[in-house]
Amino acid sequence: MSDLRPPTKEEIKQYAAAHYIDLTEDEVEEIATVIPGLLGAYERLDELSPTKPAVKYPDRKMGDEPTHEEDPLNATIRTCTVRGADSGLLAGYDVGLKDNVSLADIEMTFGSDVVSGYIPTIDATIVTRLLDAGGTITAKLNMENLAFSGSGEMSAYGGVLNPHDEEHLAGGSSSGSAAAVVSGDVDVSIGGDQAGSIRIPASWCGCVGHKPTHGLVPYTGILGLGRSFDHTGPLARNVADCARTLEAIAGKDPLDPRQGAVKTQSYTDAVDNDPAPEEFTIGVVKEGFGREESEEDVDKMVRTALDDFAEAGATVTEVSIPMHLDGLPIWNGIANEGTAATINGEGIGHFGNGYYDTDLMAAFAEARREHADEYPPTIKLVATVGEYLAEEYHSHYYAKAQNLSRDLSIAYDEVLADVDLLAMPTTPQTAHKRIENPTNLQIIERAVNQIHNTCPFDVTGHPAISLPAGTSNGLPVGLMFIGPHFDDAAVLQAAHAFEQHAE
Repeated sequence: MSDLRPPTKEEIKQYAAAHYIDLTEDEVEEIATVIPGLLGAYERLDELSPTKPAVKYPDRKMGDEPTHEEDPLNATIRTCTVRGADSGLLAGYDVGLKDNVSLADIEMTFGSDVVSGYIPTIDATIVTRLLDAGGTITAKLNMENLAFSGSGEMSAYGGVLNPHDEEHLAGGSSSGSAAAVVSGDVDVSIGGDQAGSIRIPASWCGCVGHKPTHGLVPYTGILGLGRSFDHTGPLARNVADCARTLEAIAGKDPLDPRQGAVKTQSYTDAVDNDPAPEEFTIGVVKEGFGREESEEDVDKMVRTALDDFAEAGATVTEVSIPMHLDGLPIWNGIANEGTAATINGEGIGHFGNGYYDTDLMAAFAEARREHADEYPPTIKLVATVGEYLAEEYHSHYYAKAQNLSRDLSIAYDEVLADVDLLAMPTTPQTAHKRIENPTNLQIIERAVNQIHNTCPFDVTGHPAISLPAGTSNGLPVGLMFIGPHFDDAAVLQAAHAFEQHAE
């Protein structure tokens, strides 16, 4: 930032009024007298250079946008080549990144044309960890426009098609992360999850997607929606590769304000020990089935898959968690104002001890002031409603929803005290059919009508995984396991046992 100037007297009145302060003329004069001296300290800030996270593997190549023939599902925005260490958990693996994950010197689009031409100068913490583990990053993957949709049709670069039926969508917001894994374009990928955005496309595309415990995996260097519900995690064709990737990226990062104490486990050992079905007690959550938006065949397929798991030796019992039905309203209360606040915080937010990517903040700040009219319909809605609720109701509903999320977490924990894992359909329906030129109202409705079972665990922070559980009319059906906080190993173990039995 340069040319830091004091505000004019009219600006002093304007910015004071934003805090409901009606300054007298004498007060304006007094503040105008004091401000130049106060801003001297800010001029010194301009002269100082804070330490940036080091780019550990600087040899990298930005590739091209693939052609339709090369990428018929539209899963990839740009190819690239960034090679990591010679050995490690991910040696020999091609890794794709959702295109809200910073990869230095490679353009990042956020699936949007609002912020165009932005090239990060840092690597996200998980990027360094993936490369340290021997992975090669080969693609920035398509995603929903600024990440606020679960359908898969909203990217400014075109919707992502379902690998099982191209007349249907891949799901979102980590659309390309699922489609690229299923098509074999990458071995594993990274997605983000604020309402189900790892698990929804995993469910609809028929792969494995793991949303870790909140704070287990650092979010530093990734564009988010709200610190209390931002998650990032792996997608893969099998549970073992999800476990391998999670082990590479999990752990404390002092640069991430989302993290408190972080308890890691050996996720690869958890699945390598070849757990048997009889080791697990599964609580099937009654309220996850038979919802207004549920497809009967999806419910039936998930129950059949769980019955088969029981026949293989697992203990499967039905449980009731009535508050699960309140998960969506609680999520709404947090996500709408939380996202609006993150937008006002120039895509990064305030008041956390961590690393602030000033380059990303500057790019986002300029873009939203010049191109906010190009926001997708969901962001326009959420920014408007979030600002309205914060201003007119003084964030009462946000605060109440945050408090209720604690009660919701306790409701799940009380049942998890008696069973190892919870289970339900990941999404209540299979993949949406493509619509040519959907209206804004259709886009908004289709963006969130699949999140009812996934979004509660974003605000409670429980680990959750989506697994293929069969098909309905040729489209994949997802089964979701949910476990106790920071026991991601148990979730992966049960998923692996289920996967091995299902094969």
